[in-house]
Amino acid sequence: MQSLLSILLLSMPGGPEWIIILIVVLLLFGGKKIPELMKGIGKGVKGFKEGLKEIEDEIKDDSSTTK
Repeated sequence: MQSLLSILLLSMPGGPEWIIILIVVLLLFGGKKIPELMKGIGKGVKGFKEGLKEIEDEIKDDSSTTK
């Protein structure tokens, strides 16, 4: 377990890597497209959270009706 954790931590980007990633994204999409991209990502995350909430509610309803 410890070796798996160390592998995962080594593969995650740190501070300088995030800066490079942000520069590449800025170069690829340009300054005008980034707000649109972030808006789309935000809508996707919101939809995902709503889906999770619906599933949790269904599980709670099913467990309360079977008791």
